Amino acid sequence: MRLVCILVFLFAVSFVFADTEIEKPLRTLDGVVANRQEYVNKKNERIALLKSELKDAVPANRYTIYFKLYEEYKTFIYDSAFTYARKLQDEAYRSHDASKIAFAKVKLGFILVSSGMFNEALDSLHTVNRFVLADSQRVEFYALMARTYYDLVDFNRDRYFTELYTRLGNHYIDSALQFCKENSGAFYSLQAQKHLRKQAYTEATTDLEKVLNRPGLTDAELAIAASTQGYIYLQTGKTDDAILMLITASAADVRSSTKETLAILNLAELLYKKGDVLRAYEYVKVAMDDANFYGARHRKIQVAAIFPIIEGHKLNTVEHQRKLLITYAVVITILSLITITSAVIIYKQFRKLKQAEEHITNANANLQEANALLKEVNNRLMEANKIKEEYIGYYFNINSEYLVKIQAFKQAIDTKLMTKKYDDIRYVVNNINLKKEREELYLSFDKVFLKLFPDFVTTFNSFFKEEDRIVLKEGQLLNTELRIFALIRMGIHDTEKIAKILDYSINTIYNYKARIKSKSSVANEDFEQKIMEIKAL
Repeated sequence: MRLVCILVFLFAVSFVFADTEIEKPLRTLDGVVANRQEYVNKKNERIALLKSELKDAVPANRYTIYFKLYEEYKTFIYDSAFTYARKLQDEAYRSHDASKIAFAKVKLGFILVSSGMFNEALDSLHTVNRFVLADSQRVEFYALMARTYYDLVDFNRDRYFTELYTRLGNHYIDSALQFCKENSGAFYSLQAQKHLRKQAYTEATTDLEKVLNRPGLTDAELAIAASTQGYIYLQTGKTDDAILMLITASAADVRSSTKETLAILNLAELLYKKGDVLRAYEYVKVAMDDANFYGARHRKIQVAAIFPIIEGHKLNTVEHQRKLLITYAVVITILSLITITSAVIIYKQFRKLKQAEEHITNANANLQEANALLKEVNNRLMEANKIKEEYIGYYFNINSEYLVKIQAFKQAIDTKLMTKKYDDIRYVVNNINLKKEREELYLSFDKVFLKLFPDFVTTFNSFFKEEDRIVLKEGQLLNTELRIFALIRMGIHDTEKIAKILDYSINTIYNYKARIKSKSSVANEDFEQKIMEIKAL
């Protein structure tokens, strides 16, 4: 029992992370990551369609198509994005349109910043004539300048230049805000960046919540806002909230096929610190694949800084789990053998117990059957005794009455003989009414019988349909049909005896019985058995 408890404890420790509230969102992200190739395929389909349009495009439309291809590639593949940024710039110079030239330089600058080429990006951006740009384009230019200096702070981490770069970044953010529409998503995103750099985390969170709650947010916009909010939560010690936000950002990046991202790398680092090494390893591999796919050198460096650490711990974890599984396998094998042995013993004991139960059950069944039979015999004996008691009394009563009548008849005859009144003797003899005597005999029988079986007539009639039931005349207790079956119920089954008692021929009794049985709803062969089942009082 203690061994089982130890195993349960070890499993609980191994999978404690699965019980946290962030497990379900992580499983959702796992599903999105597993299907990331599908999102890449959709992006490639859009790119292929644009390239097919470019083949037949007139010069006036090339700038627009180059711009669309650049937008598809800018966070997807660096080399292709750089190529189309240069083509966009070349097409702008061919058109001699100052605003297009300036805007193309902004796009090239974005790619250079995304690849970590900060000096080259600043060299290109400083040549931009911002005064020919539209307000929305100026916002993008100033925001990109701010990002460049902020990224320099994060990448270099040099105390001497941090203050300068931060000040320049804030300056450009302020410029971007001047040209940005208030209460727009871009306005709140820029303002959140400014508050973030000033470590005004509450204000930054307020701004980002306004962005995240806006309807129609694209996956790219969602990823940036959620990733930034995740960073704020991390800085304020809300690690689980940071993980949830980075999960949201990572899923949005995968859906938008954004390869130039840090969200999933930061998520992997936090999961690693929480002990979910295996999942952290899977995510850092995705981050490495994305960095290699996009081709950003500084992203590769960032991933490479943490990848070996997580990979090493992952190998240690796998080795530990392998040893643990071997231990589990040995323990489970031993437990299985003990279980099998116990099962065999229990099975044998169970079979013996079952056989004993079967013997007991059979004995109980036989005993119950014998008890039921004994009870039935006792009931029949009690019934027979009661019938005997009643009819013995009836017999002596009838015999006493007849003895009195015979004595009176004898005295009357003797008197007539002594007085030699022979004609009066004939009168006395002829005065005996045998029919009346028989009726009185039947009436006495009926009374005694119904005293023993008060429900006989009702039960008897229940064997027939309404129209075939026996209806007795007024003052009549039983009629001939009922009396025949009353004698049967008394145990007299011999038709000849019944005929003698009732003073009928045997054929007449047969006819009565046949006629009654033919009208009954009970089968002929079962009718007399049903009669015998009528209970005595």
